[in-house]
Amino acid sequence: MSKLTKSKNNAVIFGVLGGIGEYFNIDPVLLRVIVVVATFVGVGSTVPIYLLLALVMPDGNQTSQSGDKPRSSSPFGPYNEKPKRKEAEKVEEEDWSDF
Repeated sequence: MSKLTKSKNNAVIFGVLGGIGEYFNIDPVLLRVIVVVATFVGVGSTVPIYLLLALVMPDGNQTSQSGDKPRSSSPFGPYNEKPKRKEAEKVEEEDWSDF
C-alpha cells in the first residue's frame, strides 16, 4: 500500500481529500461531498481538521533527484516563477482615410 500523501492529480485546494481518497481507494468527490455536508450540518470541526491535515500531510510525488531545483509549489500554482511574456503581434494597418 502506498503512503498517505497529498494528491497532485486530485487536488482542489490542498489535495488532502484527494490523497485520502487515493490511499483508501475511495472516490475523492464522495469525500468532498461528505465534508461539505458535515460542515453545513453543524460538525464544525471539519475545517480545522482539514487545515491541520493540509499542514501535516507530506506532498505527493516528492521524487527529487540531486541537481534538481528545489520545489516551490503552492496549491494555487507556482509562485516563484515569473509569468512568461507574450510577444507582441504585428497588426496590419488599415486605411481609415475614408472617415
